Amino acid sequence: MTDNNNKKVAKHPSPRAGLGGASLFLSFVIKEARHILRDRRTMLILFGMPVVLMLLFGFAITNDVKNVRTVVVTSQMDHLTQQAVERLAASEYFDITATVGTSQEAEQLIRYQRADMAIVFGKDFASKKSGLQMIVDASDPNMAQQWTNYAQQTIVNGQSSLVNLKMLYNPQMRSAYNFVPAIMGMLLMLICAMMTSISIVREKEKGTMEVLLVSPVRPLMIIIAKAVPYLVLAFAILITILFMGRYVLQVPLQGSLLWIIIVSLIYILLALSLGLLISSIANNQLMALLMSAMVLLMPIVMLSGMLFPIESMPVVLQWVSAIVPPRYYIEAMRKLMIMGVGIGDVLREVGILTGMTLFLLVVALAKFKTRLE
Repeated sequence: MTDNNNKKVAKHPSPRAGLGGASLFLSFVIKEARHILRDRRTMLILFGMPVVLMLLFGFAITNDVKNVRTVVVTSQMDHLTQQAVERLAASEYFDITATVGTSQEAEQLIRYQRADMAIVFGKDFASKKSGLQMIVDASDPNMAQQWTNYAQQTIVNGQSSLVNLKMLYNPQMRSAYNFVPAIMGMLLMLICAMMTSISIVREKEKGTMEVLLVSPVRPLMIIIAKAVPYLVLAFAILITILFMGRYVLQVPLQGSLLWIIIVSLIYILLALSLGLLISSIANNQLMALLMSAMVLLMPIVMLSGMLFPIESMPVVLQWVSAIVPPRYYIEAMRKLMIMGVGIGDVLREVGILTGMTLFLLVVALAKFKTRLE
């Protein structure tokens, strides 16, 4: 009877054993969190990088049209020409630097980098039939196109009803509206994947991973415990970016904040899964860092739609961009934050991100289990 009772006890562990496992798991989480908090350089990277990038992309690296050095070319200053020049001068986009009589003089100023563009008013401009020409420094074709569009709208608007332009979602045409969701996608992926992979590889490099694996906690729980602090830090970084975007860069949050956070958490889990996969392949921290940079940094910047529109890329690169996770997260954030749509309008992006998360998590855990064996 006693032996049978003992067997029953062995088959059905007491709740205290489960609580002990939970407390041990929690102790691993606290240990990893303390290790991160003690490393000042890591904390500086985690929270300094978002602030610096937000300020750079918000104020320094911008595609906004401002203070374009403009030369006015006119042989006679009639009433309508004077009104058009005054509108250009009053606009924040243009800075009238000179008024010359011939287009050759204007081209000379552009050639010597004293002006960015010239607007030539012909003699028959007042008749609205013809006589308006723009000479632009097109060494940067994208900016040149923006300058001509802005100049055309500034000259025509108020003088004629031929053009009725309505800018949806971003009437001021501020580049911060485009960059904030892109920065979120880049930072959350880089920080979560890179820092998680380096953290796990560091344990393998020091030889402490074997010590952790022989502890009473299952290996899978150890990996999850090491990922939990980065999940919390990524959430804190997300809140920091959203706060700076709203109150520093004046980017509105038109959509539901709850759905923005939920979609971001799915993306964070995807990034952590990718970091786990990298850690199962890399043997040292340098290799993990290089793999993270090659696999993440270049595709995020070049193929996610962060800087360059995907529709303008060659078809081959468009297909390659289809496997870049930040592409779908950035698209979802632009719709939720800027356009203010509901979750139903981003189900495609959310579905793809969820599928990628599950796939990477299964592959990473299988790879990690194989390495353990």
